[in-house]
Amino acid sequence: MSNSLTNKNILITGASRGIGKRLAIGLAATGARVGLLARSKAEIDLAKLEIEHAGGVALHLRADVRHLDQLQAAAERMRVHWGSVDVLIAAAGIQGPIGPFLETNPKQWCETVETNLFGVMNSIRAVLGPMIERRNGKIIALSGGGSLTARPNFTAYAAAKTGLVRMIETIALEVGDHNVQVNCMAPGGSYTSMTDEILNADEKAGWKEIEDATTVRATGGVKAERQIQLAAFLASESSNHITGKVVHVNDDWKKLERSTVNPELYTLRRVTKV
Repeated sequence: MSNSLTNKNILITGASRGIGKRLAIGLAATGARVGLLARSKAEIDLAKLEIEHAGGVALHLRADVRHLDQLQAAAERMRVHWGSVDVLIAAAGIQGPIGPFLETNPKQWCETVETNLFGVMNSIRAVLGPMIERRNGKIIALSGGGSLTARPNFTAYAAAKTGLVRMIETIALEVGDHNVQVNCMAPGGSYTSMTDEILNADEKAGWKEIEDATTVRATGGVKAERQIQLAAFLASESSNHITGKVVHVNDDWKKLERSTVNPELYTLRRVTKV
């Protein structure tokens, strides 16, 4: 099998900033054609310009992941331009309210779930049907802190990301016989606007979150190359035997290229009897 993404058509939500943007730039550099989807026209234009100046190919797709009709229109535009959507990377997400649960704004709490969980659901709905018809496709959703362990003071984010992981595992089982692989990628801590949101929240975020965010700001966090390599692997034919998994950038994931996967590995944490 091949790791090549040359001429693969990859739709990336949340592609105008943060990890979504760095994946878009990195995967375009491997030869993939990248559909850049986000709400901000100015930021999408900038990302598209950066990719094209580096010799890559990108398509501007302005849409809000909370609205299914906008996602469907964006996916159809990619199909018109390039023939198909071969890979979806669902990277759009927001941090949401920070602080003890009872002190958070209920409306902001719900908006976080709407973007981080329903937004991924809409994104998958927009591309999955044609993937099943072609018997070929890759779906990669970015998980996040709180999806595998508790994350105090970030209840909305943690709840949405945990729901996302279980949704991915479940859809993967539903479409496994159609040669469509559906996985979660845990990208690790990277310096983005979310890092600054944690630092600005101060004591509401909790001392551990502040400590971790301070380190990420000072070091930059996980290197872009490692995140791009994992995304490229999950988007390539080399990962055709892996589906319904949560693979962290710090896992020894390269071993997965030539080995089968224990059904209980890389899945949502399960509560077991001691």
